Amino acid sequence: MRTIDFLPKPRAKKSPSPKRTSQPSFAQDRRQETGRTVGRQYQSILMMLLISLVLLGGVGARLFYLQLSQGEVYREKAENNRIRIVPKQPVRGNLFDRKGRVLATTRLTHAAYLWPMAQKRENWPENRRRIAELLGVSEKSIEEKVQQAGFNSPTLIRIARSLTPAQITALEEYRSQISGIEVDIETVRDYPHKKIASHVLGYTGELDAEELKQRRSEGYRMGDVVGKMGVEAAYEQQLRGEWGGLQLEVDGAGKVMRVLGQKAAKPGKDVTLTLDLNVQKAAEAALGNRKGAVVALDPRTGAVLAMVSYPRFDPNVFSSQITPAIWKELQETKPFVNRAMRGFPPASTFKVVTQTAGMESGKYPPNTILGTFAYLNVGGTAFGEWNRAGFGPLGYVRALAMSSNTFHGQIGRGVGGPTLIKYAHIYGFGSKTGIEIPGEVPGLIADDAWKRKMLNWGWTDGDSVNMSIGQGFTQATPLQIAVMFAVPANGGYRVRPHLLADSTKKADQWRTNLHFKPTTIKTLREGLRAVVTSGTGKGLNVPYLPPVAGKSGTAEAPPGKSHTWFGGFAPFDNPEIVAVAFVEHSGGGGGSVAGPIVRQVMEAYFNKKPPNPNSK
Repeated sequence: MRTIDFLPKPRAKKSPSPKRTSQPSFAQDRRQETGRTVGRQYQSILMMLLISLVLLGGVGARLFYLQLSQGEVYREKAENNRIRIVPKQPVRGNLFDRKGRVLATTRLTHAAYLWPMAQKRENWPENRRRIAELLGVSEKSIEEKVQQAGFNSPTLIRIARSLTPAQITALEEYRSQISGIEVDIETVRDYPHKKIASHVLGYTGELDAEELKQRRSEGYRMGDVVGKMGVEAAYEQQLRGEWGGLQLEVDGAGKVMRVLGQKAAKPGKDVTLTLDLNVQKAAEAALGNRKGAVVALDPRTGAVLAMVSYPRFDPNVFSSQITPAIWKELQETKPFVNRAMRGFPPASTFKVVTQTAGMESGKYPPNTILGTFAYLNVGGTAFGEWNRAGFGPLGYVRALAMSSNTFHGQIGRGVGGPTLIKYAHIYGFGSKTGIEIPGEVPGLIADDAWKRKMLNWGWTDGDSVNMSIGQGFTQATPLQIAVMFAVPANGGYRVRPHLLADSTKKADQWRTNLHFKPTTIKTLREGLRAVVTSGTGKGLNVPYLPPVAGKSGTAEAPPGKSHTWFGGFAPFDNPEIVAVAFVEHSGGGGGSVAGPIVRQVMEAYFNKKPPNPNSK
C-alpha cells in the first residue's frame, strides 16, 4: 500500500537574486514610458476643457453684458441710426402798438440743419470745412454746436439761418458729397419799421452755450431763440411759445421712410404795447441824428407813448448772420445804450423839485418873494445868474418862467440838503422807475454819507445850491424827468411808467398819491405854464396846439458843450401827454434846442401841423 504523507515537504532553497544595476531592464523602461504618456493625454484633455470653459464663460458673460446690462443702450443706438428727430420751433408772438399796428412779427426763411450722427469721423474735418465755406460761417461755430449736441445726437441742429438762394442752391449741389445736411423752412423775427423803437423792442438771438446752461432749467433747449433786450426780453415767457417736432424713420441713405410721431409747436402769445407808432416815429424824426433821448408818456397812467434813444440799431440784423461790416459798425457806434434810462445832470428841470421842497417844507410858502442877483455868494463860491444880472424880486411863478438860478439857490440853501434830498426821493429820483425793460439805472441823489464815502468831505451849503439848480452830483434819467413832470400835470401823483397795455388795471394801480398841498400843485402848474407863455419855452406857445406847460434846462457838461433839456405837458387844463427831450452835448439853450423836439412830439400826438407859410 501506498502511504500518503500529509506532512509538508521542505521548500527548495532559492538562489540569490541578481544585483540591481543603474540601467533598467527593457520591460521596466517600457512600463515607465507607457505610464507618462497616458498622464500627458489626460492633462491635455483637461487643459482643453478648461480653456473651452473659460472661452465659453467669457462669451457668455459678454452676451449677458450686451443683452441684459447694456441691451437698452445698444437698442437705443440702433434706433438712433434709423430715427431722426426734426425739431419745429414755435412761432414767436407778435408785438403791437396801442392801436393794433404791428411792431414785431415773424417771416419765413430757410435754415441749414446738420445731423451729427450721419457724419463719419474720418470725413468730418473736410465736410466741416466745405459746409463752412458754402454757408459763410466759421468752422469753429459749427464744431461748437456739434460738440454741444454730441456726435450721437439723432436731432438735427441748426448751423445757419436766413440762407440766401445762392447758399440753398450750393447745398443742393453738394448734397451727394456732404451727408447729413438739410435745408428747412423756419420763422425768424421781423421788425417792419427797422430802427424805429429799437431800444424799446430790443432784439432776439439764439442762446449761446453759456446762456443755455443757465436757462436749461426753465425748459430751454439748444437752438432756442430768445429775447435779448427790451420788450423781447421783458416778455419772453409770453412771446416764446413751445417747441414741437417730427420723429422720422430713415433708411441707410437718410431717406425718410415714414413719420413715427409728431407734436405741433405751440405759438407764443401776442403782446400789445402802450407805444403809439405815430408819436414814436415823430419823436425819432425830431431827435434826428443827435445823441440824446425822447420820452413821452400818459401822465394819468404812466403808459409810455414813445421812447427814443440815439444812436439806434436795426434789430433785423440779428435775425440772420451778422456780417463783419455790420459788426464793425455796431462796435463803432455803440447803439445799445438806451439814453432814455441813463443818468445826466437834470439842470433847471430840477427846479420843480426845489420849488416843491420850499413850499411843502413850509419855509417858503407859495407867496414868497425873493430878490435875485448877478450871483449868489455861498462859502466863498459865486453861483452866477444865467443872464449875469439878475431879475429883481421874483415869486415862484416868475422865477420858474425865467429859470432864475439865484432864486432857486436861495430856496435850496434855506431848506438845506436833507430837505432837498427828501423831496428828490419823493419824486422818484435816485431809484429805478420800475419800467419793465432791463437796463435802467437809478441815477444819483447824493447826500452827506455818499459824499464822505466818495470824497472824504461832508455836505456843504454849496452842494445844496448846486443841487437846487440840477447841477453838482445830481444825475437823472429822461424817464425820471418825465415822471417828475407828470406830478404837476396829473394833480400830485407819481406814476410808474410801463409798456404793457393792460386794460384790466385802473389808473390808480399805476400811480401813487404824493399828498402835496393843493397850493403847491397850483403854483407849480402856473409857473410851468408861464415858462411857455412868457419865459424860456415860448417856442411851444403856438396857436395850433392845445395850451402847453413845461420847463427848459441847460446843463454844464465839461469838457464838451452843454446838455439841453425840455419837458412839458398838454393840454394844460387836462393833460394827456408828457414829453421830455434831452440832447447830449448839443450846446445852446434847452428852449431853443430841445423845445422844438417836444413840440413835434405834441404835433404828432394831437395830429396837428403848423400852418403852411405859403398858403393864403
